[in-house]
Amino acid sequence: MKLTSKGRYAVTAILDIALFGTDGPVTLSDISERQHISLSYLEQLFAKLRRHGLVKSVRGPGGGYQLGHSMDKISIGMIIAAVNENITVTKCLGKGNCQNGTECLTHSLWAELSHRIEDFLDKITLAELVKKHHGKQKHREAHVDFDNLLVVNS
Repeated sequence: MKLTSKGRYAVTAILDIALFGTDGPVTLSDISERQHISLSYLEQLFAKLRRHGLVKSVRGPGGGYQLGHSMDKISIGMIIAAVNENITVTKCLGKGNCQNGTECLTHSLWAELSHRIEDFLDKITLAELVKKHHGKQKHREAHVDFDNLLVVNS
């Protein structure tokens, strides 16, 4: 199984909107700059994400993109599926023609793994990722770097 940049970038871009779009729409150029993703590539991804209702565009000054649903209603699986990402791990891509038109000996094993991966991604919501991100941020703020702490005695 290989999740390509298409799926990873789509998840990253929507997570960026979830994190930075609390005060209004987020522009693709801002996402591009923060996440180091090509603007033209984001435009292609967002056309698909918009067609699936995961994001909506806001026109005019201060426009950009907002989430199409609440964060707890958007799963990672939905995002990956919206950009036509294939996460199946079977050699035949689930078609059952692994070896000269017939299933290979391990087809059912890899098909089951594909289903489990899909289930896993469908159960993770954007809200969960945002919560984890905020938890990491709080941990970083609370961390004290004792190696670089200067103590001055008077």
